[in-house]
Formats: sequence, structure tokens, C-alpha cells
Amino acid sequence: MKRILIALLAAVALCGVAAYSWADGARHGHDTDPVAVIAGLQAQLKLNTSQQLQFNNALAQSKAAHDAMKSGFAQIKAATQTELAKSAPDLASLAALSDQVHQQNSGVHKQARAAWLALYDTLSPDQKLVVRDAINARIAQAQEFRAQMRASHGQQ
Repeated sequence: MKRILIALLAAVALCGVAAYSWADGARHGHDTDPVAVIAGLQAQLKLNTSQQLQFNNALAQSKAAHDAMKSGFAQIKAATQTELAKSAPDLASLAALSDQVHQQNSGVHKQARAAWLALYDTLSPDQKLVVRDAINARIAQAQEFRAQMRASHGQQ
């Protein structure tokens, strides 16, 4: 029984660490999300005034979504620490809190994504080519990174 409890606590702790790292943006710069790529192309896109306003709005929504995720995961981390300090942690309450935070984060993430997609819809064909080329470059960069990681770990 004691081994099972230790295993469960370790699993909860690992989930908390993974969630915290993800919220902290530990993605090593290999983000291939097409919407995220647009955010890094402001200067290259040569946006008009209307597009620049949409860009600023989408960027503000993305920052708000990121802040909401960090806040939610901090809440999960604090609740996890509180529960683990008890002799009989309530893992069900941690799971419910995690589900609630995930649902809230999903909503703000979708709003930010919609703002970026609305901006993309206003881009000219030449601007869309810039986005396409940047996405292809990111995918190639991510594939190269994965290949290097596999090679360094002796995998094929």
C-alpha cells in the first residue's frame, strides 16, 4: 500500500513539474504552431495600419493567454504542494483542479488563436507567402532538432 501511495505521489509531482515547465515556455524555440510563427514575422510582413492594429490585438490576447496559463499552473503547483503535505493527499481534488484550469486555458488560447487567424485572413498573397515560408523553415528546424536528439541518444 505504501509503494502505491509513493508511486501516485511521484506521478502527481511529475505531472506538476511537466505542467510548470510547459507553462514557463520551455519549448527550446522549436515551435511549429503556424499561428505562433505569425507573431515573429511583424517586420517582414510590412503590415498596413489596419493589420498592425489586429496584430497588436492578437499579441495582447496571446500574452493574456500565456499569463492565464502561468497563473493556472501556479495554482495547480500550490494545490499540489498543499495536498502532498497531508498524510492522505486528495488526488481527486487535484485532478478536478487540473481539469478546470485546462478548460479555462483552452478558452483563452482559442480566443488568441482566433485573433491571429483573423489577422492572417487579411494578409495579401505576398504576405501569406512570407508566413508559409516561415512555417516551412520552422518545420525543417524542428525536424533537424529531432534528428540531432535521436542521433545523440543513439536512436534512428
